[in-house]
Amino acid sequence: MRHEEAVQSAEPAGEEIAAGELPAYNLANFRAGKVPSMYVPTQFKSDDVAVAIELMRKHSFATLICDDDDGQPFVTYLPLHVDVGERDGKPWPSLLGHVARANPHWKYLRSRGTALVSYLGPHAYMSPTVYPDTMRVPTWNYLAVQCRVRVRLLSERAEMDQMLDKLIEDNEPSYLAQWRSLSEDYHSKMMAMIVGFELDITELQCKLKLNQHRPESHAALRRTFASGSEAERELLGWMDRLKI
Repeated sequence: MRHEEAVQSAEPAGEEIAAGELPAYNLANFRAGKVPSMYVPTQFKSDDVAVAIELMRKHSFATLICDDDDGQPFVTYLPLHVDVGERDGKPWPSLLGHVARANPHWKYLRSRGTALVSYLGPHAYMSPTVYPDTMRVPTWNYLAVQCRVRVRLLSERAEMDQMLDKLIEDNEPSYLAQWRSLSEDYHSKMMAMIVGFELDITELQCKLKLNQHRPESHAALRRTFASGSEAERELLGWMDRLKI
């Protein structure tokens, strides 16, 4: 099967793509950053960096991916802090985090110098019963952000302190005073067990898949989400924001 055919047959309803629209997806181009790291049809694409930052902060438990020494994907799940600076005069995020020193991922990051970071926001199944006719199939609605990053390992103690303080403030601000009250000996032992890093985002993609292009489904979909799970209600909030 040709690659184009594989992509077409694997896509869920609502994400159809013509074979001629596909870029040259191959491993060399992907690793060189010449093709996007996530498939985002035009109707689901968001170029609003503020929206991406909001999703990354609210759903901060991310997936970090790079190749290991055998060229195979290596994955770590971890919380990341989102810092916001500027790029070309506009807000632009960067990321801070750490892994256990026993985790070989930091060595792969050091060797590769680049990685992918993936965030999955709220997501939910969408039944075809939201349509007024029966010639339909189910799909999945979700919000996601994906980043290509350049990696810099943190080497200074002050940088490590700042990184940990920011992660604590993100997740349990009341713990910060307790952490700072602990002995320097204990701090040093804990610091020795982790490797911190800064991730400079070189490519940012944001996907908001809410069946925007199927208006005949929206009324029933909104009713379903309104009486559904927390994730479904969050998706409904995004439908409101996007005026879907």
